[in-house]
Amino acid sequence: MTPRAGTMRLACMFSSVLLFGAAGLLLFISLQDPTELALQQVPGLKFNIRPQEPHSDLPSGSSQDGDSKAPTERATRDLSSRAPRGLNLQVSQQPQARLNAGARLRPRQRRRRLLIKKMPAAAAIPANSSAGTFVRPAPRALDGRWVSLHQSQQERKRVMREACAKYRASSSRRAVTPRHVSRIFVEDRRRVLYCEVPKAGCSNWKRVLMVLAGLASSTTDIQHNTVHYGSALRRLDTFDRQGILHRLSTYTKMLFVREPFERLVSAFRDKFEHPNSYYHPVFGKAILARYRANASREALRTGSGVRFPEFIQYLLDVHRPVGMDIHWDHVSRLCSPCLIDYDFVGKFESIEDDANFFLSLIRAPQNLTFPRFKDRHSQEARTTAQITHQYFAQLSTLQRQRTYDFYYMDYLMFNYSKPFADLY
Repeated sequence: MTPRAGTMRLACMFSSVLLFGAAGLLLFISLQDPTELALQQVPGLKFNIRPQEPHSDLPSGSSQDGDSKAPTERATRDLSSRAPRGLNLQVSQQPQARLNAGARLRPRQRRRRLLIKKMPAAAAIPANSSAGTFVRPAPRALDGRWVSLHQSQQERKRVMREACAKYRASSSRRAVTPRHVSRIFVEDRRRVLYCEVPKAGCSNWKRVLMVLAGLASSTTDIQHNTVHYGSALRRLDTFDRQGILHRLSTYTKMLFVREPFERLVSAFRDKFEHPNSYYHPVFGKAILARYRANASREALRTGSGVRFPEFIQYLLDVHRPVGMDIHWDHVSRLCSPCLIDYDFVGKFESIEDDANFFLSLIRAPQNLTFPRFKDRHSQEARTTAQITHQYFAQLSTLQRQRTYDFYYMDYLMFNYSKPFADLY
């Protein structure tokens, strides 16, 4: 072989090696994940991703915990979109690291649904769970007087929560049941919950709720029997568990209270000093039979003529012949303010200002104001502090003290002063 022929043969062999090498490189490139190649070209990003070996005992598209398994390419895109430029990101080789964010949340959602199913009649509502339910005040509320009323609200809620924390520490850990919300009325259009406290403006508040609900055009058009014996307004305990929970956590909750002794005297005057087809035969007869030594047959037959000291004897008797009644029961029992976090606490003594401030907060129609007319026995004067003192003057010092003790939590929670100087 001549030297020239040898040189040509070596050149051909070298060309063949180059051709085979180029073909192999092209084959290697074609087998790689295009997304991974693209990511490798991003400056500053280093990924250490290995394809996951499929489980032979699991169907395609599923993982050991039952969640859908995202493909490696999708997980890579998701991570690359969230990683800042220039970050060296090392991706875990564990299967869970390749699940997308939605798949990771699914077990939590299942656990949450399981907890809801296992809850009692309703879930426990912490004492400050309803923050932020108020909407912004309407323009008519933006003046100095409304600012003062807002500050009063903050103070009332502070006093109430401190009393609950001090004396009813376990209440916030209890579960809300239908019994706790049986006195709460629902107005869905304005998303309002109102806890009824009898003898604290409840009749007129129900009228307002009916107007808000579109059931009447004016509060003056609604009669007493329609307010108290109709079924226009639903109570919260008539909803299912989820309906109760939803409304407690999203609606504006409010109640109105009254000085306890005044509320008690108002209830006595209304139920026992006027003809009444329920309170005389049910309560009056039992009270007279138990606490009047020489009750006449007529009194025992009708139950009429109960005196205030006799009524107080019944109230303070731990073995009272008939049970309690909502008209003189504690607000703490009627509305459970240590368990349900009320957004608004109004007082009967300032009911017009408080009520109209509340209506402004929920953006009620401008022409709707709180009615001030007396619902029953309109010819009589309202029960005032002076009238209340006249009734309590019929009691002994010990009876007054025991009655104050009976309502002590209401006095404390709603920051009412002692009505008599000799009380301790």
